[in-house]
Amino acid sequence: MKRSLLLLFLLSGISALSQDRPKLVVGIVVDQMRQEYLYRFEKKFGPGGFKRLTGDGFMLKNAHYNYVPTYTGPGHASVYTGTTPAVHGIIGNDWYDKNARKFVNCVEDEKQKPVGSEKGNGDVSPWRMLSSTVTDELKLATQMRAKVIGLSLKDRGAVLPAGHMADGAYWFDGPTGNFISSTFYKPGLPQWLDKFNALKLADQYLNKEWNTLLPIAQYTESGPDDTAYETIFKGKDRPVFPYKLKELRLTSPGFDLLITTPFGSDLLTDAAKAAIEGEELGKDEVTDFLTVSYSSPDYVGHSMGANAIELEDTYLRLDKNIEDLLNELDKRVGAGQYLVFLTADHAVADNAKFMKDNKMPAGIFRQANIEAALNDFLNKNLNGIDSVIEKISNDQ
Repeated sequence: MKRSLLLLFLLSGISALSQDRPKLVVGIVVDQMRQEYLYRFEKKFGPGGFKRLTGDGFMLKNAHYNYVPTYTGPGHASVYTGTTPAVHGIIGNDWYDKNARKFVNCVEDEKQKPVGSEKGNGDVSPWRMLSSTVTDELKLATQMRAKVIGLSLKDRGAVLPAGHMADGAYWFDGPTGNFISSTFYKPGLPQWLDKFNALKLADQYLNKEWNTLLPIAQYTESGPDDTAYETIFKGKDRPVFPYKLKELRLTSPGFDLLITTPFGSDLLTDAAKAAIEGEELGKDEVTDFLTVSYSSPDYVGHSMGANAIELEDTYLRLDKNIEDLLNELDKRVGAGQYLVFLTADHAVADNAKFMKDNKMPAGIFRQANIEAALNDFLNKNLNGIDSVIEKISNDQ
């Protein structure tokens, strides 16, 4: 299977033939973004976000990485290493390790401890990634003088793009609402991030109401608001706007509810702006690198589907996030002094039940059923040997 890849580049005034190097490279990955969303929602995007990237930069429309499965971990690793899972080693988000005889996570590292949270998901590092990343190569090319920072709501979305030599990788911690790290990088959080966490922005966002950015009747690129293909938020009886997060959070301890809304992208944009200022990225003659991976579109896409008004609203708001980030780069680094690229780690198929209800041949792969059937078949044909298939991992 070929993984289609969308790449948008904004050169911010830097000529492709120029010998001048950008002061800062910003790599943006939108988790689960389809290329067709650029066209589907185009009329509702403003001039300063996606349209600025396509208008002032250029779009690479036909690029492929030939691998499967197309998940977050392999996607991010493939984008930043330039190779496929067979080489870089990130073959899934999780997989069955036949030597350890257990399932492992792509960034799990038992040797590390969380930094910034006592019980957070901080026992992580990029140690399972076997190839260097473009961010690693920048470090090597500059004798480690370049600064490399990775940010995401997901740990793997921050850790894998930032590479093995990063100055820091930071991700969202659901129990505390803070951005945290691991001891793989440093024993403590940087001062700018401590100050950012002290603002308690996650708490502020969870006290908001998520309603449509535009009048709901204008969301003609999506299906009805109330369908059987959407997940109902805990505390609601139907998957419809508005979502009163201040009430819904009472049924969901911690801050994980936030990342399933577009306010998660707002928070990540705030963190990216804080990193640009706090790390003084792009302030000297050595090129720095900031990776920003937006995870909320993936959570919304999984829970609501590609045809939901919630998803369209998420992308209309993400368009404003990108505009906000580009404006901050103009202000902090300077127009003409930075390079931005935007791509996705993977896309998404339409809801299987939706497709089946609309007469398309579709269904759901039941891994447990396949495993049982394979073992039964092999048992009958291998003289009664039980459980030939030890595990099925990522449909393999």
